[in-house]
Amino acid sequence: MVKAIFFDIDGTLISFKTHKIPQSTMQALQKLHKKGVKLFICTGRPPTDIKFLTDELHDLFNGYITLNGQYCYDTDNHIIHEQWLDKNDLQILTDYLKDKDIACGFIELDYFYFNLRNQYLADLDKTLGSTAPERIIDDMGRIQKHKTYQLNLFLTEKDAQPVLDMLPNCRAVRWCPLFADIIPKEGGKSAGIKAILDYYNIDIADCMAFGDGGNDKEMLEFAAIGIAMGNADDDVKAIADYVTDDVDSDGILKALQHFKLL
Repeated sequence: MVKAIFFDIDGTLISFKTHKIPQSTMQALQKLHKKGVKLFICTGRPPTDIKFLTDELHDLFNGYITLNGQYCYDTDNHIIHEQWLDKNDLQILTDYLKDKDIACGFIELDYFYFNLRNQYLADLDKTLGSTAPERIIDDMGRIQKHKTYQLNLFLTEKDAQPVLDMLPNCRAVRWCPLFADIIPKEGGKSAGIKAILDYYNIDIADCMAFGDGGNDKEMLEFAAIGIAMGNADDDVKAIADYVTDDVDSDGILKALQHFKLL
């Protein structure tokens, strides 16, 4: 029996074409909520970048996994789990980035800044459209005085690997070719889901997850039922238990109907 469902945001709940939640998805969420199924956001975005969504869906969701599992909380803002990046690794990275045209986002709990803006970042904002957050340029020296939960390193997978090799306490997950999310080695969406399930005393056998990006793969593997959106990359579809239609073609609703939850 499915008691908890975890949803990625970009490309899963929200369309890259319309930058909105499809009406069929909204109706499905409302029906699940009425049935008593616990609903959770599970995203790589920080809490400040999902306010547009939490304001709209606050009454439907029971909690939020943000920053790829590094910061998890319920609707009363009670912290369920948090983990941040190693400061020695951060110092190595910032020393490396000096005088290089490599954009990197530094994500604190309530502040998200970049060392510089380049074409990679501009291309991402075009993809995100109206849901793209404000881009602030600031001093990388903040890493020594503030907790940094995640990085957005704007390099291709090939070019990012030599940088990752310098950071022993970090690993990368990627939902977009433009950049990698750098997270703690023991972090990730699956770690966030485990913390949520423990908090609500829900068995892993009773959970389902929806996703579309590379950073959703471990989430889909971890959940009892992992569902890939039709717009997901082939490697994500390959590890999913079920592949539904794309976000713009009622994919979430169709999967819930397939599993007889609606």
